[in-house]
Amino acid sequence: MIAIDNILVSDLVVEEQFVCDLLKCKGGCCEDGDAGAPLENDEMDRLKEVYPAVKPYLTPEGSREIESRGYYNYDQEFGWVTPTIGGKMCAYGFRDANGVIKCGIEQAYYDGKITWKKPISCHLYPIRISRTRTHEVVNYEPRETMCKPACTLGKRLKVPAYSFLKEALIRKYGEDFYNALERAAKMSGTANLKTS
Repeated sequence: MIAIDNILVSDLVVEEQFVCDLLKCKGGCCEDGDAGAPLENDEMDRLKEVYPAVKPYLTPEGSREIESRGYYNYDQEFGWVTPTIGGKMCAYGFRDANGVIKCGIEQAYYDGKITWKKPISCHLYPIRISRTRTHEVVNYEPRETMCKPACTLGKRLKVPAYSFLKEALIRKYGEDFYNALERAAKMSGTANLKTS
């Protein structure tokens, strides 16, 4: 583990290589799971706020799910999550012409309709964050079969997972954290680093 302030980062985040290969996985992480995308507390308000601008990007089924069940739902295991269509695809998703699931929130962001990109749990994937009483734990958890093309592409391009996820990690923890993680990645073994 790499310790940066009160955040523990799995060594796999810097050791493993990963680059999403959407044409092969078809955005499967947006529909393959036990619940929708986990949400942070402030993201629930964000979903309500952006929904009018995001709705035109969604499927009729997705819009119906959101409008009938809510912008987010509570799951016993994962807490607050995005709603899903029939327990499968995220209600905020849609399929493009290549059959790849894309995020309606992210598309609205790219089109300049909103300033929020998407839930941070989606942006960070395949990193998963868990919490202990004293620390946040940052784990590398790609899906074995679905993410195999991303692991293969990452190895071919020689891109470490933390580097592929730079934007998301900075969004979540800030530039000082990312710079400390990058320094740790260049050292052998684990490191105990302070951002200040």
